[in-house]
Amino acid sequence: MRAIFFGTPDIAVPSLEALTSVAEVVAVVCQPDRPSGRGLELRPPAIKIRARELGLSVAQPAKIKTAEFLAWVRDQRADFALVLAYGRILPPDVLGAPARGFLNLHASILPRYRGAAPINWAITRGETETGISLMQVEEGLDSGPVYSILRTPIGVNETAGELAARLAALAAEMVRGDVLRAVRGEIPPRKQDAENATLAPPLKKEDGRIDWNKPAAQVHDHARGMTPWPGATTHVGGKLLKVLATRISAFRADAAPGTIIAADTSGVLVACREGAVEIVRAQVEGRKPLAAHDLVVGRTLVTGARLG
Repeated sequence: MRAIFFGTPDIAVPSLEALTSVAEVVAVVCQPDRPSGRGLELRPPAIKIRARELGLSVAQPAKIKTAEFLAWVRDQRADFALVLAYGRILPPDVLGAPARGFLNLHASILPRYRGAAPINWAITRGETETGISLMQVEEGLDSGPVYSILRTPIGVNETAGELAARLAALAAEMVRGDVLRAVRGEIPPRKQDAENATLAPPLKKEDGRIDWNKPAAQVHDHARGMTPWPGATTHVGGKLLKVLATRISAFRADAAPGTIIAADTSGVLVACREGAVEIVRAQVEGRKPLAAHDLVVGRTLVTGARLG
């Protein structure tokens, strides 16, 4: 079978590799190179780098709602297209260009967490399980019929970045096992229950701000869900502090939310509305990430200080 792969970031790389083992990948589509780093140097997305290494043709259209792009997709004479984290909504005429349409690998147990950031919001909202859903793409937001789902538990301290790496491998497993069976009609599609749908909207930088007035479990889940981007952030001594890793503490203290109730060689504890969280690793703006112990030694985090 001839296939086109649509994807952009690291999470899509294992699925592209898996697709080359079960189909003829005639082209790879990803977003354009973006400026990155202090020098704002143009850098290619992860999928472009890997596709070049595999000797595949790569397209990076600046616009996809054009007659030129539609003609290009049709010219590939693909049996189907497979999408994982491409980052753009595909127009209806493009969706209909491959003979069997577009399939999507979505990083949630649909119909829950439809949208751009399912991994982040599933962790932030305290879910204990997620997965990869193989679905047919239609005009609605992740609303097409589902062929199959692979599930996995979410670790109690697992961050969005760590979970994304595991889901990338799970998606590749689904490509090798289910994608061609779905294209051939060997797996019956199941309509989603729209009444149980939830949304996972795109993340904004301000979504990372920590609210210490929430219970410790919610603060911990929020910090995990916002790591690595946009980052869980607070302020200490007028400086921005990015909290990179936390744990829920059994310690109880009568202190205002956001108060550092302990800061010594054994750790850093911060009071929440209910309970406390331990800061394991953090980064002051403009400095390198440090373990909490080093932040205590450097007097960045001290007992009695207020965060937020």
